[in-house]
Amino acid sequence: MPPEDETPVSVTDNPAEHRFEIRYGDRLAGFTVYQERHDGYAFVHTEIEPDLEGHGLASRLVRVAMDAMAERGTSVLPFCPYVTSWLAKHPDHLGLVPDDQREAFGLPAA
Repeated sequence: MPPEDETPVSVTDNPAEHRFEIRYGDRLAGFTVYQERHDGYAFVHTEIEPDLEGHGLASRLVRVAMDAMAERGTSVLPFCPYVTSWLAKHPDHLGLVPDDQREAFGLPAA
């Protein structure tokens, strides 16, 4: 996917599959899987199609998912290593992870 590519990219929540999905044109390019819990959402796995890796799709996917969690006013437990690393690089979203859970994920305290 070259940077000048104008193929539309969209991210949607697919509650029936318990995941946010990113589409590149009509193609499912990847997803991030969550489990709804009594105390929020646990993100457990993120995957991008190998031939589309390295073009920022995973970051875009997780940003939309985290923005949705913020809009819902819920917390996030980032069991998926990619989601954890994304949160570490985006401190404006760290508030989604409860203070008392951050250390367990290697994230800085508030």
